[in-house]
Amino acid sequence: MYIVDECHLHWEDICGYLWNLIKEPLKISLLNPKERQTYYGALNLLTQEFILLPYQKGNGKNTVDFVQQLQKKNPEAKTLWIWDGASYHRGKEMQKFLARENQDLSPEEWRVTCCLFAPYSPQENPVEAIWLQLKTLLRRFYRFGKNFKIVKRLFQLFVELKLFNLPNFKNYEAFSRFS
Repeated sequence: MYIVDECHLHWEDICGYLWNLIKEPLKISLLNPKERQTYYGALNLLTQEFILLPYQKGNGKNTVDFVQQLQKKNPEAKTLWIWDGASYHRGKEMQKFLARENQDLSPEEWRVTCCLFAPYSPQENPVEAIWLQLKTLLRRFYRFGKNFKIVKRLFQLFVELKLFNLPNFKNYEAFSRFS
């Protein structure tokens, strides 16, 4: 069972809410404010593993690829995907993929089942809390972010080193039994 979300890391994400002990604001120049990286992240509710994969953007092709990458980790498992209602989560590519995966199977036998959160309700998705922690940590290391390549590497390193706390599932009614 995976809870999934995408994070769009922007060059300006390294700047944000920083405490400054002097009266004048600290100015940090941005070399290219349009640089960005999309990450797909999945929290396995059963193992508590958080999986992160980089993509150029969030779209149907990349969404299907992400699901397939995670299926390779456990090829025989039935999976339940819980995510928001982004158009590419329910678009043509995903529908075709689900039809192929679940072809000739009854709903109880489906290899892949997708459930959507209510529209515009990020507070229901525990992965949002992980993104917030990672971006907050990234801001604390702003002085190391000399270029966007370093910013992306720091972000990925924080995930690899598990420098975030798993969300308190009691705060998410639908997932409270997993705490």
